[in-house]
Amino acid sequence: MSGHSKFANIKHKKEKNDAAKGKIFTVIGREIAVAVKEGGPDPANNSKLRDVIAKAKANNMPNDTIERGIKKAAGDANSVNYETITYEGYGPSGVAIIVDTLTDNKNRTAANVRNAFTKGGGNVGTTGCVSYMFDKKGQIIIDKEECEMDADELMMIALDAGAEDFSEEEDSFEVLTDPDDFSKVREALEAAGIPMAEADVTMIPQTWVELSDEEDIKKINRILDMLDEDDDVQATYHNWDE
Repeated sequence: MSGHSKFANIKHKKEKNDAAKGKIFTVIGREIAVAVKEGGPDPANNSKLRDVIAKAKANNMPNDTIERGIKKAAGDANSVNYETITYEGYGPSGVAIIVDTLTDNKNRTAANVRNAFTKGGGNVGTTGCVSYMFDKKGQIIIDKEECEMDADELMMIALDAGAEDFSEEEDSFEVLTDPDDFSKVREALEAAGIPMAEADVTMIPQTWVELSDEEDIKKINRILDMLDEDDDVQATYHNWDE
């Protein structure tokens, strides 16, 4: 993982402007709606909802906003039905990109995603065209400055709870899990009072692509920025070695 500090990206995102914060809240709001529809409004009986609430708190979403989102999803039988659609494709110089979306309008989302790829000199491919280059994992990032526990103790709690891997970066710790064990491991760390900068199921590249051409770097940033600004896009994964 060296050279690919997820924590640096998290800090950068959290320092972004209010518009970016609004986008994060929109993304999490949709995840709350889907989790409630799938498993009910009680977090005690809905591990997916517990995970989304933890993600919301890590992103400083106010408690009353979280509660409102849960109540709205639980009380409104006619609330919007979101569909999960994943797009895969290539950016400049063969950078692999995966885009997870939650949408109430497939045509709009498909057009927007395709437009982002096209504007950045990339193209959307078929399902499976790049996902084989990634591993789906639960990933938990812990800020060293926020964590009073030493690395060995933290590692033992994570591994005892079922984590697959534990690594130490310069400014953070990273815990990796099988996607099916993610909730259990996250809750064990939460119970131990360990603050998490980010906790999510993600796609981790097996190999990385370096871009040296300035034009290619501009293009990949164009794709990622356009996707980032789209409310239907929940997450974007890529193997560009930034």
